[in-house]
Amino acid sequence: MAVQAFDHYNLRAARPVLEELRAFYCEVVGLRVGERPSFRRFGYWLYAGDRAVLHLAEADDGEQRDRSSNTFAHAAFNCTDRPAFEQRLRSRSINYRVAEVPLTRQVQLFFHDPAGNGVELQFDAAA
Repeated sequence: MAVQAFDHYNLRAARPVLEELRAFYCEVVGLRVGERPSFRRFGYWLYAGDRAVLHLAEADDGEQRDRSSNTFAHAAFNCTDRPAFEQRLRSRSINYRVAEVPLTRQVQLFFHDPAGNGVELQFDAAA
């Protein structure tokens, strides 16, 4: 038995924060809202291509979800067209940092979503 692949990650928050996250991941990261089963709580599944990689779910009544008090560091997305992404971040006044990974020939952009979760966009350094 072995893990085969990463499937998705799930963020839970109150409805207003959920709406901020949906807009951010669609408008900034480039994911899109897609089909989602009819669960008991409101939410969205956000897709990259044909995969639902981010699940957003409304927190249960009384469930406390602090914007930044967890051990989650970031979610990473493989991307193309780094200049366009950097322009998108700058146009929205989103601070980011750039890192280069010589061994993997990747360039990474790191920033935070409206709830304080880390986001990494990865690009082929040669592109």
